[in-house]
Amino acid sequence: MGYWGYYVVGRSARPLGEFAAVAGARDRLTLLERRPDGWQVWECPSDGTVDVGNMNTLARETEAPALFGYVLDSDCVVVEAAAPESGAWTTCLARDAMADYLGDEGLTVEDYFLEPRDAAERAVAWAAESGRTARSAALLDVLTADPEPSAEELFFRFLDRLGVLPQ
Repeated sequence: MGYWGYYVVGRSARPLGEFAAVAGARDRLTLLERRPDGWQVWECPSDGTVDVGNMNTLARETEAPALFGYVLDSDCVVVEAAAPESGAWTTCLARDAMADYLGDEGLTVEDYFLEPRDAAERAVAWAAESGRTARSAALLDVLTADPEPSAEELFFRFLDRLGVLPQ
């Protein structure tokens, strides 16, 4: 069995776990890593019953772009992002695996998530608003990649391509 849970990413001098936007998950949030320029990555394991909060509110409270990644059994990731100026968008990593989780209800991955090219363009704007430079082609490579060896590693590769680099 793989990992189920959230990664909460934002930039602030204060710990992200202190913000009202994530108050419902505060007791389950753990700081995973600090990155340069105040970027933080928090982890929140979830069995599906945790309300990790609202990334729109987190972006507003921190006055900086924020991003949530919800990992489903290490197979795929729902990516929700928001920034104070460029707004919110949602996509996923490992689209084929995500399609399996959606089932046969008649809705497709395209009904729920931005297409990879559109998501790459929104991600470039998100990165620019955070003071980073991201290349659409590099993001598109991640948005269309298989989750090898895991969806978590694919998510962290996405963060790196957004310019939210580790130390």
